[in-house]
Amino acid sequence: MDIRYSTGPQDVKRYTTEELRKEFLIENLYQPDRVTATYSHVDRMVVLGIMPVEQALPIDQGIDVWANFGTRYFLERREAGVFNLGGPGAVEADGETYSLDFQDCLYITKETKDVVFSSRDPRNPARFYLVSAPAHKVCKTTFISIKDANKRPCGAEETANKRVINQFIHPDVLETCQLSMGLTQLAPGSVWNSMPCHTHERRMEIYTYFNVPDGNVVFHMMGQSQETRHLVMQNFDAVISPSWSIHCGCGTSNYTFIWAMGGENQAFDDMDNIDIPDIR
Repeated sequence: MDIRYSTGPQDVKRYTTEELRKEFLIENLYQPDRVTATYSHVDRMVVLGIMPVEQALPIDQGIDVWANFGTRYFLERREAGVFNLGGPGAVEADGETYSLDFQDCLYITKETKDVVFSSRDPRNPARFYLVSAPAHKVCKTTFISIKDANKRPCGAEETANKRVINQFIHPDVLETCQLSMGLTQLAPGSVWNSMPCHTHERRMEIYTYFNVPDGNVVFHMMGQSQETRHLVMQNFDAVISPSWSIHCGCGTSNYTFIWAMGGENQAFDDMDNIDIPDIR
């Protein structure tokens, strides 16, 4: 498991591009028949990439759960959200099987002992993207399809940010402990997400970008509003965004991204907006 320790804004001001990427960027998430894990000390979030091809994969494959979490099994004191970003697949959670097609989601509650991931067709494997947060109460494991997500259209063609926010793991859809997740789709011709940008002083956030066409990238903006930095991100890359950092992106094409949040509250609109002319 890759461990990322918390870094403050004063240090980041002096980082090189290589140091920024090493600290915040998560690459190569999907490896055949492997669980790829990154543990962030920012709100103790965990990001997993799981791509079963020839075999079913348990959530803790290659992870020393006791050494990393001090628990007997992965979700003993955690909850998780899973999106499928590949071919048709399935997640078995404590004996119940959930089928996930492209862009479907599964919320898995705390105290779920056995979680196993599989693909329906090894020639078109599933790509399971998972974010896990600490949890103190048991909720209900719930499947949410892309069509059943709570949809919030926003932006405009004139500002190149026309998009639909699909809320999946969200208080308006289902009860969780602290985790919130959703999927934002940009319309053709739109490239900006979350602009005007903002910070979440009471929450951290993790993005993963996908549906980025071949030969294109996303410029992910980060840092304090007066000391901005950027990371160039490829298809399926993820990025850690601490509470003090802005988080928005601009692509060379339209794309889709998943946001995941954990922290003090789940109020979607609890954000500290920054006026565009004030960004430096």
